[in-house]
Amino acid sequence: MKYSLIFFLLLLRFEMLMAQGYLPKIEPCQCFIKVDTALISQCGYLVVPENRQQPAGRTVKLPFVYLRKNVSDSNIILYTTGGPGYSTIANFTEITARSDFFQFGGFIIFDQRGSKKSIPCLDCPEVIAANIRAYKQNLRKDSVQLAAVRQCRERLAAKGIDLSAYNTIESAADINDLRRALQLPALHLFGMSYSGGLMLTVARNHPETVKTLILNSPLPGYTNYEEEALFNTNEALDKVFENCEADSTDKNVYGKLRERFLRYFSGITGKTFTIRYREKDSLQDLTINYTKKELLDAIRNRLNRWQLSTVPFVMNEMINGRHEVYVKEILDGVFKGDQALSHGMRYSIYCTEQIAYARKELVKRQEAILPWLAGAAFNNVDHAICDCWKVKPEPAIAKTPVYSNIPAIIAAGDVDPWCRPFYNRLIKRYMPNSQILIVHDQGHLPSFYVNGVDYLQQFMRDPFKKMVASKGVTIE
Repeated sequence: MKYSLIFFLLLLRFEMLMAQGYLPKIEPCQCFIKVDTALISQCGYLVVPENRQQPAGRTVKLPFVYLRKNVSDSNIILYTTGGPGYSTIANFTEITARSDFFQFGGFIIFDQRGSKKSIPCLDCPEVIAANIRAYKQNLRKDSVQLAAVRQCRERLAAKGIDLSAYNTIESAADINDLRRALQLPALHLFGMSYSGGLMLTVARNHPETVKTLILNSPLPGYTNYEEEALFNTNEALDKVFENCEADSTDKNVYGKLRERFLRYFSGITGKTFTIRYREKDSLQDLTINYTKKELLDAIRNRLNRWQLSTVPFVMNEMINGRHEVYVKEILDGVFKGDQALSHGMRYSIYCTEQIAYARKELVKRQEAILPWLAGAAFNNVDHAICDCWKVKPEPAIAKTPVYSNIPAIIAAGDVDPWCRPFYNRLIKRYMPNSQILIVHDQGHLPSFYVNGVDYLQQFMRDPFKKMVASKGVTIE
């Protein structure tokens, strides 16, 4: 009787899976990272349809690493990184049994479709090369980049890749299929930045997959990011100015930094500067044009827990015309190229989920309201790129809030120029069992461990219990 019941349940599960038109498969492979022999490891690829509306068509292979200390571990955290466009597994070289990742149970590292270690990978080396050439030759960066985007799209499409299938809804289904293929109960889902929005999509579309949500600086897919990105930067800068006005000992220089910054950066809109720059391992000096875009990039890149204290000094240096050090920092990044980013994956996701719903007139209106930020780059995907990339918008449900009783911890840094606490509050509005952790004087992806207090541990101990705030944080 016992074995008859087991057979019946397995048969029922098989029939349910076949009803969707395909069976998610696990393809074992050698592990992608070095794993402590004290851990129980399973490494492989999840094999699922590229487009679930065509289950008999092309497939994608998505790498994962599943680690446990004990066979009995039923608490499992699945983690995938932000971006979009980055590989999660590429952030790891080795994991030991002593790692904090195992303090709550097992741990899964999962790569999103289209990223570096997945098959296919939507890399666009043409775009990296075009950006470098545009700076070297002082060409119009937008036209050079668009030509490279077209070239990349044509190359990937010629392979039969359905670029519209690389979207958040399909990625959420991938996470659900991985859980089912591994025969696991509901998971704790850990997402950061873009993947915070991905985990919310899992909670909406596959709630049976989610035990709790751990969201760090999440960007919910249902916000129109392009229409508010400069306001995000401006709010972060306001925190810097407020700190200066409250704490500065040199009031002559820093007491009026806000006023000086706004006046200077509004005044250099449309101006072009030049710098002598030498690429690494080159003997040739280049004369490169730059604008306030590069200056603002250098400031924004410092809005983090390690460099925040330097921001007022850097602003003052720039206002006084001393740009060189900071522009070279940005150029070093350009000439190195972001080899970790799969541009094609990023284009597909932003074009289907954000740009398709962003109103051009509102994107532009931000610059009229905030002239000191006019010309600032807040994304490397825009309407012109998406016109070239030619993917279908995600269904309208992707732009609706996620209503859920799933418990969640939602962290934000109060000087984050990208994913503001505003988004945390937007998420919480529709999730009554969520708690917001705002970490003061930290930027994107703040630590859950603040001044000796582990807030993630507090949450995981009892996800429904109100966390207790200590120095340096606010709980909402």
